[in-house]
Amino acid sequence: MLVQFGGQTPLNLALKLQKAGVPIIGTSPLQIEAAGNRETFKAIVEELHLNQPVNDICTNLNQALNAAKRIGYPVVVRPSFVLGGRAMEIVYSDEELTKYFTHAVKASPEAPVLLDKFLENAIEIDIDCIRDGELSVIGAVMEHIEEAGIHSGDSACSIPPYRLSDAVVAELKMITHALAKRLEVVGLMNVQYAVQGEKIFLIEVNPRASRTVPFVSKAIHVPLAKIASLVMVGKKLKDLGFSAEVKAKKFCVKESVLPFTRFIGSDILLSPEMRSTGEVMGIADSFEMAYAKSQFAAGSNLPLSGCAFISVNRRDTQAILPTARLLKDMGFNLIATPGTADALNKAGIEVRAIKKVQHGSPNVLEIMENGELNLICMTPSIKGRSAEGDIRQKALLHEVPLYTTISGAEAAAKAIRALKNEAPSVLALQEQ
Repeated sequence: MLVQFGGQTPLNLALKLQKAGVPIIGTSPLQIEAAGNRETFKAIVEELHLNQPVNDICTNLNQALNAAKRIGYPVVVRPSFVLGGRAMEIVYSDEELTKYFTHAVKASPEAPVLLDKFLENAIEIDIDCIRDGELSVIGAVMEHIEEAGIHSGDSACSIPPYRLSDAVVAELKMITHALAKRLEVVGLMNVQYAVQGEKIFLIEVNPRASRTVPFVSKAIHVPLAKIASLVMVGKKLKDLGFSAEVKAKKFCVKESVLPFTRFIGSDILLSPEMRSTGEVMGIADSFEMAYAKSQFAAGSNLPLSGCAFISVNRRDTQAILPTARLLKDMGFNLIATPGTADALNKAGIEVRAIKKVQHGSPNVLEIMENGELNLICMTPSIKGRSAEGDIRQKALLHEVPLYTTISGAEAAAKAIRALKNEAPSVLALQEQ
């Protein structure tokens, strides 16, 4: 039986299937269990001298409150063996953590809750790798556009990385090879990292095919799933002609397709819980144009001019300045809520202040209703407000492109600049 091509559920069943006498080919169920068990895997991380976010396991609220105090907020909380990020949240206080345990999960010794230090302003990385028991080969290093904290299935990502240094990329590959060897992987393996500055943190290892495999296969023109299945029945990578990394010839950007237009009333804010129902791909000579193509394919039509609304929480006021300045330089009229407007004007970026929705007119909902808004860059407040949800809903109804992360807004602004400089070309996948 193959268990490495069906997500988390068959991995959870692997050891039980083996004990029931079912022959499992590929990576040993014992090694699969080692990668999925928090305590066992922590020992492997320490053995390989790798970094992990500070974490703990809790079976009740009191344990969780003590752990959060020791780790320090914000923390990511999630049930063990989580599927698709379900019931995962980033919490910033004892009050939010108590609410999570009261309403989101029922913790017990049989169903513990995991707490991890949330790495703010970190870049998330996915790496797919194949190993035949002796040799391991990197499929691709994928850099997420959205910051760590957005589920990897919802985040756009780029092959090759576009912000990481060569030294960091080389270290990521070295760690991936070491993990594949230590876990005695036979077949595919996916590793997720967070990079904060130049420091690499290991998030998780999945000794299975990830949802990223089709994207990587198209980017490098190598059928990874086919090769992995042959490796699992005893073939060697050298014999299959895949003994060294194949690098993509162009920038390839994967964007998620989100189902919100079919579920009016649901909040479109991205989070650690996966919401996407599909993926699209943009290919170009530059990251900016590849990202622009991915946005068009996902149904987000980037404007080349018009009015852009910017509203960010206090933590993001400095980070949004380069994007706001780029939009202004390209001729966009900028409007912003008072706090953001004050920060932009002080930085020399001309912007018109409008009122918050709950404070009267003119506000962004009215401007959108009049068809006078073309782009929104809005990061959520920590506690969240109903007015923010109303804005996101209105943007969905009026098909106004909306970016809720600093990195997403920056990528969109650079994509607009690329579109203003050249018209996008269309290629067949085989023409890369």
